[in-house]
Amino acid sequence: MPSATALRIEIERALERRFPAALTPVPRTVCETAATGIPEVDALLGGGLPVGAISEVTGPKSSGRTGLANSFIAQQTQEDRVCAWIDAGDAFDPESAAAIGVSLRQLLWVRCQSARGPAKGKPWTWLDQALRATDLLLQAGGFAAVVLDLGDTTPDDASRIPLATWFRFRQAADRTRCCLVVLGLEAYTQSSAAVVLECASLQPRTAGGTVLNGFSFEIRRRRQRFTPAAIGARKPPASTWSATSAWETGERG
Repeated sequence: MPSATALRIEIERALERRFPAALTPVPRTVCETAATGIPEVDALLGGGLPVGAISEVTGPKSSGRTGLANSFIAQQTQEDRVCAWIDAGDAFDPESAAAIGVSLRQLLWVRCQSARGPAKGKPWTWLDQALRATDLLLQAGGFAAVVLDLGDTTPDDASRIPLATWFRFRQAADRTRCCLVVLGLEAYTQSSAAVVLECASLQPRTAGGTVLNGFSFEIRRRRQRFTPAAIGARKPPASTWSATSAWETGERG
């Protein structure tokens, strides 16, 4: 009778085209991190998002996921690194990104929809464009960070993305030392993500009960399959962070 190890290898070989390493846990590895620019998030992760890996940021609309991604890209572009934003839903706002601190001269914006929006009944066309663009940029190299924004993509459509696609993205990100950040309503990358963060809005902050001056967000770490290079860093299970009106004036909040 074959051993358990032999059976596992046989099953994984049969499934490798659809589910790479289906029965083998992904080991935790020591990984270089890149700061997000939000101290609370960096403390939660022990330094920031992993370099050369996939980070997934999930949550409903207005949950802070885009603000977190913008803050991360701002850190990268201010250090004269080239980044890319793959915009599957045509929702990226360059003015807001510049106000947070993103250097637009260092950012490649890939719009996957026309100004009139997607054709009705064909959301997969635009999603396919976003995936092809992401694959091309990751394979080409030279980008410190790539954001794949699937924020407006329904879970039904995003769940159609094959696991093999995410596995290929993970390998390319590792080879080119690129931070791939995936934004979505839910987690889609499955075992390919090194870290999964879940965002939620807490409450707006007002002055005098009538003037809106900012928002507070909560972020939870749902998965972290790497050990930060700064071993021993404290990693609380959840944290809160705020976005203030100072971001809208171009000041770092």
